[in-house]
Amino acid sequence: MKIKDIRASVHRLPIYLPKFEEPTEHRHHVFCEVETDEGHVGFGMTARFLTRAVASALTDDLLPAVRDLDPRDLEAVHERVGRVVSERGIMTGANLAAASCLDLALWDLAGKAAGRTVAQLLGGYRDSASVYMTYGFGNYDRDQLVDLARELIDGGHRRLKMLVGVPGLGWPEDAARVRHVRGAIGDDITLALDANEGYSVNDAVRLCRAIDDCNVAWLEDPVRNNDIRDLQHLRRHTAIPLAAGQMDGHSSRFRQYLENDAIDILLPNPMFNGGMTETRRVAYLAQIYEKPLSDAGGATYFSLHHVAGFRNGTHVECHFKSQFMEENLFVDAPKPRDGRLRVPDAPGFGLTVNRDLLRDTRVAG
Repeated sequence: MKIKDIRASVHRLPIYLPKFEEPTEHRHHVFCEVETDEGHVGFGMTARFLTRAVASALTDDLLPAVRDLDPRDLEAVHERVGRVVSERGIMTGANLAAASCLDLALWDLAGKAAGRTVAQLLGGYRDSASVYMTYGFGNYDRDQLVDLARELIDGGHRRLKMLVGVPGLGWPEDAARVRHVRGAIGDDITLALDANEGYSVNDAVRLCRAIDDCNVAWLEDPVRNNDIRDLQHLRRHTAIPLAAGQMDGHSSRFRQYLENDAIDILLPNPMFNGGMTETRRVAYLAQIYEKPLSDAGGATYFSLHHVAGFRNGTHVECHFKSQFMEENLFVDAPKPRDGRLRVPDAPGFGLTVNRDLLRDTRVAG
């Protein structure tokens, strides 16, 4: 089996939130397909940034580098890709996004060729993963946050995540919103927070002190740029577990986090960090350091496989801002049931792409 073609396109997809009739925003995603000489096709995806450059890199730069290689020979493929995307150092940005998109397609191909799911190729620890629901955005006021939380709990969810560090609110209002939600939902529901790197280290410390008694499961991306020294400082001043890694979560970055004892929970996202091959390296690091492995950043149906595949996998993220898009992009996408998401039975990522949606949302490629 040899790689013969890569097709890539850019799609502008609407983001819908509950309680809003119109899209709150649109985001761009790159979708790619890798075809082999035997007619097998695997797909991958990456998101949001410099998408036209990513699509062009896939077809104009990476295809010539990997054409005629066996897609299952991942080390050989990445050696070729590495020459193109980063002459030295760690690849970042559009380079890394293109490599991620390609790598996901290769894993989809490998699974289809083997008749196994990607989760099984990674280790096959389980065939489902528990879900946490990212729902608590700055678009909602305190009472709306409570109403939505109760709706999700009534629907079977037991793990929720709110955003803090929202521009214009400030940490005292964030603390008040967290306390309001925790007081309404009780202590039996898992409640996590995500600051999207929105705080200075001093404000992060202040927030953590203000919500110390709110039983917060973890605080994700708490400080600007996920600065390792600031994470160390914050970790010394709070018992709330710290999590990071969705946007710059390649294995070298995680190694630095772990060697400096800066985080508690690893959150790789294969759409951004180099793909499932790189996520596998992160998973092994997590096992070596005896840390839990989760995910974040809106790659539910890809990340599901690494969370389910490894025995230290914990929760997969379902995200209000990507849920509508993901469930419509894949016509047979599984939906959470009783707080769990099941790995599709079909090989590879186990998903069928909605060709009509791709056609209607295509803007380039």
